Amino acid sequence: METYFEGRGSDSPSIEAVWRGGAGQGYTPVCPASGQWHLLFLKRYDRLHISVQGPLTRATPVAQPEGTEWFGVTFPLGTFLPALSIQRLLNEQAFLPLASQTSFQLADSSWPIPNYENVETFIERLVRQHVLVSDPVVQAVLAHHPVEMSLRTIRRRFVLATGLPYKTIEQIERAKQATALLGQGVSLIDAAYQTGYADQSHLTRALKHFIGYTPALIARTQHGLTLR
Repeated sequence: METYFEGRGSDSPSIEAVWRGGAGQGYTPVCPASGQWHLLFLKRYDRLHISVQGPLTRATPVAQPEGTEWFGVTFPLGTFLPALSIQRLLNEQAFLPLASQTSFQLADSSWPIPNYENVETFIERLVRQHVLVSDPVVQAVLAHHPVEMSLRTIRRRFVLATGLPYKTIEQIERAKQATALLGQGVSLIDAAYQTGYADQSHLTRALKHFIGYTPALIARTQHGLTLR
């Protein structure tokens, strides 16, 4: 089996992206930091594992045995599960128990296991049942809209909905922007300037921490890294 990966967008405002893949021999990627969390359906050795993958605050190596297949959903910042603390899942995952061969447990209820093609219908059910919700304050701040609320309250809402302070989210997104520029052929010094880093060393340290690769390695890929 060869490694493969594909993804798509979604018309659902509650979904950032849907993706699926399979592990070939020697599959050992580095997952970059991400402020978003994911719902993952993974089949390994003919056993299904369903988990909530929390945000990553640093680049993290992963490995899957050959033949492992999966599909997952990435959620927009500010969309969360009130039944689970995203803050407690930073750099961690929580496995959800199977209720049967075709269903699993979430928020004290049993839900049918979706697939790559019909996952939007499943997510819509979660929204209707208020199992999946979005914080309008977080979304307004991310869209740079004014919010009549104290800074302390906004910070608390951010941590509740995303598990992360706004500053950390900014740092992750800035590293992703710099990665994209380097992949487009922008020089290291120009990428640092355009994304607001103090100097090239500052950018290099940030990329190693958040992306897991040096600027030189990112630039050699020509088109940069795929960051989900």
